[in-house]
Amino acid sequence: MSKPSVHFLLCNSFRQSGEPQGTCYRKGDGLLQYIEEECVDRGMDALVTSTGCLKICEKGPVLVVYPHAWWYGEVDEEKIDDILDAVEEGEPCEGLLYEAEPVLA
Repeated sequence: MSKPSVHFLLCNSFRQSGEPQGTCYRKGDGLLQYIEEECVDRGMDALVTSTGCLKICEKGPVLVVYPHAWWYGEVDEEKIDDILDAVEEGEPCEGLLYEAEPVLA
């Protein structure tokens, strides 16, 4: 298998015990399969993976796009469609990007 050009990481809130818990798991039911099917339908050179907890539960479900390091929060099927459209154009979906609050020392 060759290295895909884009990797979608969808938080599924898996904890160390291996049990899915939390916001991403509860709100994101079916999203992993949806992203996978959309990528195949679009002919995208992509890999779709579920992850353990990404630690921003208040923004769940969370989707990360690599190698670009674009983070998206509160994703649903409609937002995923917009994100995939942008990725196909080689751009982030600006209106949906998750921008973390700066940490003050």
